[in-house]
Amino acid sequence: MSHRKTLLAASIVAGLCISISLQAQDAPQTGTNPTPSTTTGTATPQNAPDKSQAKQLETVTVTGIRASLQASLDTKRNADAIVDAITAEDIGKFPATNVAEALAQIPGVTLDRAFGATQRVSIDGIDPSLNLAFLDGHPVAQAMWLYGDSPNRGFNYSLLPPEILGSLEIFKSPEARLPEGSLGGTVIMHTIQPLDVPANTLSGSVGVNYNDMIDKTRPNASVFYSWRNADKTFGADVSIQHYEQRTDRQGQEIFSYTPVSAIAAVNPAIAAQVAAGQIHSSDLMPTEINSANFQQTEKRNSVLVNLQYRPNEHFDSTLSLLYMTDRLDNLNVSMYPIAGFNFAGISHLNAGSNGLIASGTQVGTPCFNTTSCTSTAETFMDNDARKSFIRTKGADWRGTYKGDGWRVSGQLGVSTSNNDISQAFKELFYGGGFDWSMNKGFNYTDLASANNPQYWADNNFGGNIGYKPYKARDEYGQLDFTKDFDGFLNNVTVGARWATHWESQSLLIYNVGVPNVTLNQIGYGGLTNLQGSSDIGLSGSSVRHVQTLGFQSIYNAVLNGNTLIANDPVDYWDNTFNVKQENTAAYAQLNYGNDVVHGNLGVRWVRTKINSWGYNVPSTCSTWDCAFPPGFGYVGSSSTNNQWLPAFNIAWNVTPDVILRGAASETEAYAPYNQYAPYFEANDTVLTATAGNPNLKPYRSVNFDLSGEWYFNNESMVAVSGFYKNVLNYVVNAATTQGRQNGSWAQLIQGSTGQMLVANGFCTLAGYCQYSVSAPINGGRAKVKGAAISYQEAFGDTGFGVRANFTYSDSRTAAGGPLPYNSKDSYTLAPYYEKGPYTASMSYNYRSKYLAGGYVAGAPDSYTDSYKELDASVGYKFNQHFSLTFDALNLLNSTYKQFYGAEMTELANEYKQGREYILEAHFKL
Repeated sequence: MSHRKTLLAASIVAGLCISISLQAQDAPQTGTNPTPSTTTGTATPQNAPDKSQAKQLETVTVTGIRASLQASLDTKRNADAIVDAITAEDIGKFPATNVAEALAQIPGVTLDRAFGATQRVSIDGIDPSLNLAFLDGHPVAQAMWLYGDSPNRGFNYSLLPPEILGSLEIFKSPEARLPEGSLGGTVIMHTIQPLDVPANTLSGSVGVNYNDMIDKTRPNASVFYSWRNADKTFGADVSIQHYEQRTDRQGQEIFSYTPVSAIAAVNPAIAAQVAAGQIHSSDLMPTEINSANFQQTEKRNSVLVNLQYRPNEHFDSTLSLLYMTDRLDNLNVSMYPIAGFNFAGISHLNAGSNGLIASGTQVGTPCFNTTSCTSTAETFMDNDARKSFIRTKGADWRGTYKGDGWRVSGQLGVSTSNNDISQAFKELFYGGGFDWSMNKGFNYTDLASANNPQYWADNNFGGNIGYKPYKARDEYGQLDFTKDFDGFLNNVTVGARWATHWESQSLLIYNVGVPNVTLNQIGYGGLTNLQGSSDIGLSGSSVRHVQTLGFQSIYNAVLNGNTLIANDPVDYWDNTFNVKQENTAAYAQLNYGNDVVHGNLGVRWVRTKINSWGYNVPSTCSTWDCAFPPGFGYVGSSSTNNQWLPAFNIAWNVTPDVILRGAASETEAYAPYNQYAPYFEANDTVLTATAGNPNLKPYRSVNFDLSGEWYFNNESMVAVSGFYKNVLNYVVNAATTQGRQNGSWAQLIQGSTGQMLVANGFCTLAGYCQYSVSAPINGGRAKVKGAAISYQEAFGDTGFGVRANFTYSDSRTAAGGPLPYNSKDSYTLAPYYEKGPYTASMSYNYRSKYLAGGYVAGAPDSYTDSYKELDASVGYKFNQHFSLTFDALNLLNSTYKQFYGAEMTELANEYKQGREYILEAHFKL
């Protein structure tokens, strides 16, 4: 394995020295290089005001990185608001597998790397849920992909292939005509329009992805075709993509910590150590050292069709049809020895630093070939086999009619997304003793038994299968009218927008009828060899332990030949919700400007109505025939909010090359949909849960932005900006303790887990347990302030250039704590080279630590450690029709780490995901 890595690293270095060219260098800008009217356009881009001084970018033939960077600068330069932009060349010529990774080049944009395929982005330190994204001015419905995840309003860019985009802009200061719902920024993505590119344009790529940690390759391919008639009045284009990516995330997780005092109270050996001063009663011991292995092969397919009709200079109409599927089946295997449920088996503990226990020993006796075992040592191997298949469809129409000094435009459409998520679950048990260490993981004291599948089996619990259908739907309509004026007042735009979003989920678990079986009966898959775990310093059984035959063997063991019964009404009630949000908005915006000063002033009125439904169930209910008293059962709640949102933007051309900008606005955003529902989602084994709150108010923020930009040549710029957000209401999670009936108690009480929960006082014999619950509340005020500096320059005719930026963002709630996803420091350094047929680029991204909630429902909040990302791309163009590219992602193979608490001492998890290499051949005919 190390030899293969060396060869790949050598090929990267050699490729960077050779500097091979990327694909779109030969083409006219196939992305719709946005004119300033498009850039400052609304969610219906063609409605934006025209400016006589604006450069008409679609008439410029651009080739390569430098030309596309110039186009991006022109977009930023001519905008009324504070805007950053990316054109098609940026998206395709810097290392990226999806749109999110391309956005990382923009100041203030940071990514979370919990999974290899980046999902969502943070803008200026704001939670991804509080940013907006539109495709050609309309929302794209997105179903949740991960069983056990919490819904998120943030756009999942991983589902959107970069090939379908021509350009995008991020509005960091809002305008009155932009849709409400964002505190951080609004991303507007534009697809390629058929009347903007030559007829019979055909381009595409074929490639392969390789991950060095798992030694697997996957294929990908894309094709784009555009046609228009000779009169250039009607055109059609289609973009098709197939993309596959193998993701493994290997490392360790620690689910909880227990004070030594609790152990010493029931274990004389530990009490003696405390008395001798070897350890302290206040020290914390990690109770579950888990070897984690998440495996997934993503298969994404997408088709986008644009039909454009422009019979004359007055009328333009486009119909867009979108169909995407994303298969995200995955297997998550967690091998965790548990000391916290069986304190009597702990024979010795060793003190570490920062008040933590560093290592220890658990004694126990393994059971041979049995599905009923009792031991003073317990290891559970959880096998979560999850099927996930997202299907997204959308139809969008937009049109504009231009009269003499006026224009009217409209847009309407619908977008749906659904995912019938399911999870087959098998939890195997081993009773042998083990040594554990926070730095090295765990190792079984009797390896011969631990590595023998005959000692592993279900332990009075055969597992279950859960079905969790998730659905989302957007419907929208917008109408705008613009009247032009002569003079300093350019025009006035008024409009109205109606949008509704519906989102729902339910959960039905079949847990009766699943037989208890042994590992051999499931299918023994040999011993693991987790390279990612080795890379973070783990050894012994954390790296090499027994495993099943994989994904399908788990489903077979649960389903095949078994008659299953859904006997878990509590989980159904706790995880079923239905939320509908309806926004009605109207706005008026005055656009002004001349060669020296330009901008806009406007106000937006928004009426938001949220209806939510969920189950409110008495804690005594645990059977399907439970009688609900008045006020209980499937109950609904409704709330309405009216808000005026003013926005002001001004840009002053101090000189032709120096621009100062200012902006003031009020914005609002909304909590994730599920948080409005009266639901309760629990982990019945570790007794944690999340809950909803139908009484949440919208986030509200008063914002001020400043920017100074110096364009010292066509491809070069230095910009400095500052931002301040006074958040009047910020939704935060509050921790509470709630008593509820355990939905899995009928199974848990038959095994040692339930008995230990009773023995330690967490549950009654009837299964009434005390849960640690995280629920959202209206948290009061918060502040976000920061500044950014960005620099871009092409160094003459050398072929070399660079992009770099640094952002500082500081956030505080009224209680003094930080806001989620806010990194104080983040920066990007991206040099590039392009000359003749050769091009190369590198991108180094850094973000400092930040607060982030757990990705599994009920997990406590955690802090994510600082993260470094180094990517590279090289290519060579053979001729006008053919080129090759080679991308290398995550070259540093950085470790993703999270800790409990801001002190960053109590490790929550750490993962490696390997380096990814992509070789592609590109064609253009």
